[in-house]
Amino acid sequence: MSDTQGGLQGALGHEFEDGALLRVALTHASAAAEGAGPITFERLEFLGDAVLELAISDYLYLNYPDLPEGEMTKTRASVVNENVLADVAATLGVDDALLLGRGEEEGGGRNKPSILSDSLEAVLGALYLDAGFERARSVIVEHWGSLIESHVAMPGQKDFKTRLHELAAAEGKKLNYSFQEEGPDHRKTFRVDVKVDGQVVGTGTGSSKKRAQQEAARRSLESLGA
Repeated sequence: MSDTQGGLQGALGHEFEDGALLRVALTHASAAAEGAGPITFERLEFLGDAVLELAISDYLYLNYPDLPEGEMTKTRASVVNENVLADVAATLGVDDALLLGRGEEEGGGRNKPSILSDSLEAVLGALYLDAGFERARSVIVEHWGSLIESHVAMPGQKDFKTRLHELAAAEGKKLNYSFQEEGPDHRKTFRVDVKVDGQVVGTGTGSSKKRAQQEAARRSLESLGA
């Protein structure tokens, strides 16, 4: 097993009994075509998608008894979309552990949200097969719990960036963002500063520009008392 796969297991908090399952979960079609193995992560992705949705649904149902069905549906959709999955995948180190063909590697496959999100679902499918639903659910809750809480806390509200733009427009203030990138291409960290009328009012960091922007906007709203 490679060091990157070992690192992924450490980040997940689960050591696979069947290491071959994890390898399949990380094998992109481009790698299989170049001899990495005859099986790609696509079937495990199908399974992992269902495991993730069930775990999130179960968590919402049991922990938020007063949350209406419609809000549960919105919350679940907000934390299992491609961008969120790609961010979680990068945080766990799925990007480093992926097995890609040369062409996909050179084309920046490790940074593609579609590949990262699909592979993460495959890893969750492999985890389910390796240790059962309760273990998979525990890992999912650990890594998605705070995301769920943040969305439940603001049912039906607009995202932070939209709210900040509307506030600035209503008060006739000039709003702009400045960006900085740090780290290697496969594991970048983004920093965003928000300026209102030339003054920095909030700073955010994240594994994607979008996440950093949202964090910066959230902090800006707090500093503005909104």
